[in-house]
Amino acid sequence: MEWIPCSGRSRRDTKNKKNSSSRKKNGVIVNQKPLDQTKPTSERLRDDYPFHVRGGSKNGGSGSITAQTFTFRELATATKHFRSECLLGEGGFGRVYKGYMESTNQVVAIKQLNRNGLQGNREFLVEVLMLSLLHHPNLVNLIGYCADGDQRLLVYEYMPLGSLEDHLLEISPGKKRLDWNTRMKIAAGAAKGLEHLHDKASPPVIYRDLKCSNILLGEGYHPKLSDFGLAKLGPVGDNTHVSTRVMGTYGYCAPEYAMTGQLTLKSDVYSFGVVLLEIITGRKAIDNSKATAEQNLVAWSAQSVTAQSGRLIRGFIDNVIPSRGCSVTDCAARPLFKDRNKFSDMADPMLQGQYPSRGLYQALAVAAMCVHEQPNMRPVIADVVTALTYLASQKYDPNAETGQRSRYPSASPPRTRRGGKNQ
Repeated sequence: MEWIPCSGRSRRDTKNKKNSSSRKKNGVIVNQKPLDQTKPTSERLRDDYPFHVRGGSKNGGSGSITAQTFTFRELATATKHFRSECLLGEGGFGRVYKGYMESTNQVVAIKQLNRNGLQGNREFLVEVLMLSLLHHPNLVNLIGYCADGDQRLLVYEYMPLGSLEDHLLEISPGKKRLDWNTRMKIAAGAAKGLEHLHDKASPPVIYRDLKCSNILLGEGYHPKLSDFGLAKLGPVGDNTHVSTRVMGTYGYCAPEYAMTGQLTLKSDVYSFGVVLLEIITGRKAIDNSKATAEQNLVAWSAQSVTAQSGRLIRGFIDNVIPSRGCSVTDCAARPLFKDRNKFSDMADPMLQGQYPSRGLYQALAVAAMCVHEQPNMRPVIADVVTALTYLASQKYDPNAETGQRSRYPSASPPRTRRGGKNQ
């Protein structure tokens, strides 16, 4: 799905026809401040963004910018002068190419930013800063960048399996379907990456553009969050939110953010809930090819669930997700179980029935809490990590499920102790 503002207007409709030194913001053309080439990148970033990682980082978390700098000529050579045969894909801020760096004997992914796009110099520098300081197994690794003249390029580690979208929503002929165990592994890993942004960065980082196309997959379907062009530093002190222009991808934006422009960490949790629903159902967040009642994934899912929770989900929430100041009934409210017989209809047909019944119900419960209309009713991402780490640890064995699918399981999982390592 192409990047668009949450209001639904296409990015193609908002292309700036001015030169690359200006862009449109909130309907007004504003000049972009050119990069101060007299200052090192790390110094410019520290001047503008008082940002660090709590507890430091094993890979350059001290506050220094460790990413390499490349010349435009080096990156042009690496991509065979940006030939179409090297094109991996095109996102909201530019094109991504596969490249080979002879100097390091390394295959990389190179994102060439659209000079007339909506990501300006400041956003470019923020992305360099965040990916230079935020190191985690579930965040894509930034190798370096190029800021020659008006060229803006980012060099990432190459993720050989592409994006989650390629394996879930845009499956090419002959591509292997994702089984249940792999889906839960990917969901848990993506949640851990988001948890690092929320809980380790100071101020916390709000990702703001969580979607399947931004979850890249490495060997063994190891997930990593990528594309931080829309990332925003979160609220600090007594502030509950940051006010900003509404941007993101239609279908993933939290409703309160789309309506008010008030961005919180719970906005990311909502987006994660939409992604989790996509992982479970194999449906797109917005699919205009379907009947009107089924075009919006969250609305369609709500037709099969309601505010009343079943015994299994009460036990799951009580035992796996710690209480955060709200009752189980409140936290599990809308949407939750309405017709248990319909839950199997929500599972991706590509799974061909190969999934654990209890695991499906529990995963739907987590997704339901994440997409709650009220932000304060959504769980914090750390609790989502706890729940999904548990689900990912419960490996599905189709032989063990034989003859059990018609039974609604009542057993609750063992209580999980918080404080353990999630990475």
